[in-house]
Amino acid sequence: MKQPHRHTDPENSDRWLLTYADLITLLLGLFVILYAMSKIDAGKYSEVVSALNGVFGAPRGILTGNPAILENPADALKSEKQRIAQEIRSALRLDERTQPITISENERGVTVHIMEELLFASGSADLKQASLVTLDTLAGVLRSLPNDLRVEGHTDNVPINTAQFPSNWHLSVARALTVAYYVIQRHGLTQERVSVVGYSEFQPLVPNTSAENRSRNRRVDIVIIADGMREFQRQFQQQPVTAAPRRPAAGRSGT
Repeated sequence: MKQPHRHTDPENSDRWLLTYADLITLLLGLFVILYAMSKIDAGKYSEVVSALNGVFGAPRGILTGNPAILENPADALKSEKQRIAQEIRSALRLDERTQPITISENERGVTVHIMEELLFASGSADLKQASLVTLDTLAGVLRSLPNDLRVEGHTDNVPINTAQFPSNWHLSVARALTVAYYVIQRHGLTQERVSVVGYSEFQPLVPNTSAENRSRNRRVDIVIIADGMREFQRQFQQQPVTAAPRRPAAGRSGT
């Protein structure tokens, strides 16, 4: 039996074009969105550059050239801390001779650890005459930086009980204050930049389990604070940052 001929509607045969056109339109919209997301806001980029340059008072911009090849911010901060640390090492000639001074870098900034043997006699907060040359050289570097400075006093866990220093708290604060006051008075560091803290025996570098370790823990730390860190975090994370008080009172333990 002959099958009846089915008539094909020309309009229905082209309906696939509608689906195809919708797909192309969606893809075009996707590419437009991706392109828009890839464009760098020049204003925001300038703010970020200013924030990074202010972290350690760089004499020149950390970031130069094409914004599209923006340097990793964490790497930029690390490089700047290394630059400051190396400048201090060179000024103190730490690479040429052994001194009771070490330098470390962490999230707070750059810390100069100065051992008691260079600065003070045992149980005293009076600077040794021999320590003044080192402090004068270090102050010359610190004066060239815009950063806040935190001078921290530390002791070992051996108790002290004298008329002048009833406890290690008193001794640690007095030593930090002596160093801070010297660089302020002798070298004209702005007082608003400097804070003084005493930690007593509670922030040791190493356990107080030997005479050698206790000697390492008796020290004054000068911390070059990375003031631009909060601005850096705001620019790149867009999250609020709650800052601790910048000027703790003398003798107060930090956390």
